[in-house]
Amino acid sequence: MSTRREFLTHLAAVAALTSFAQDRTRLSRIGLELYSVRNAMRADPERTLAAVRAAGYTDVELLWSFKNFGRTTQQVRAALDHEGLKAPSAHMAPETMLTDWARSLDTANQLGHTYLIVPSLTADTATSLDAWRLWADRFNTAGAAARQAGIWLAFHNEPNHMKPIKGQVPYDVFVERLDPSVVRLQLDVGNMVMGGGDPAQYLTRYRDRYWSFHVKDVVADHSGDTELGAGVLPLASLLNSVPDIHNKPCYVEQEGPVDELASARRNCAYLKTLEF
Repeated sequence: MSTRREFLTHLAAVAALTSFAQDRTRLSRIGLELYSVRNAMRADPERTLAAVRAAGYTDVELLWSFKNFGRTTQQVRAALDHEGLKAPSAHMAPETMLTDWARSLDTANQLGHTYLIVPSLTADTATSLDAWRLWADRFNTAGAAARQAGIWLAFHNEPNHMKPIKGQVPYDVFVERLDPSVVRLQLDVGNMVMGGGDPAQYLTRYRDRYWSFHVKDVVADHSGDTELGAGVLPLASLLNSVPDIHNKPCYVEQEGPVDELASARRNCAYLKTLEF
């Protein structure tokens, strides 16, 4: 009896392991936030985009604040098309939504964006919760207009967004005031940790509001970022906790690499083999 019981237990364990292995997946598309290669982009945008594609990236996130690195909207779209790259989103300054927003939305459509994402707000938000609330109201208004144009407005977290003001975390105040029907969120897992937050907890709290991600690893003391796999973040676990992740843009971002393109290549290679 004991032998039979051991055999059945072994079969159950093998079945469980087989099922687990079959359920594991990898990212189907990998993007690069172009801030990671900003100096290379300034020097030669077209050659850099070619190198990004050769490294294995399928998507890029543009930087409108860099004014397309000296290229017109049409030239940027042509360069992306030439390399077979998609640009599901771009980062932009918050003031963009306050001046000729309709034109910006048209530009977003020309570039093939689904999202326009604001990564930081004005200086007054460093000390004022009311400033955060004002910007949330502006996001709701601009987000409603964006939806009419087929674009989503979204917000990206920086480390300082977690610094309490009068006992409250401004990021929390801001997100709670946003209308999720017109504004979505981009979670930078590394920035969340560097700011003192727990990305796993935020993924649970706002599970259905994060639609785009920055995949970033951080050093042991949380003082900065590093190449993927060289830091302390449980990246596989975090990616595994994102529902429908294959339909949500995921971008590598390493803000201070010594060699931008070399790190971009290694980061892409890491994600290509990461199972979760």
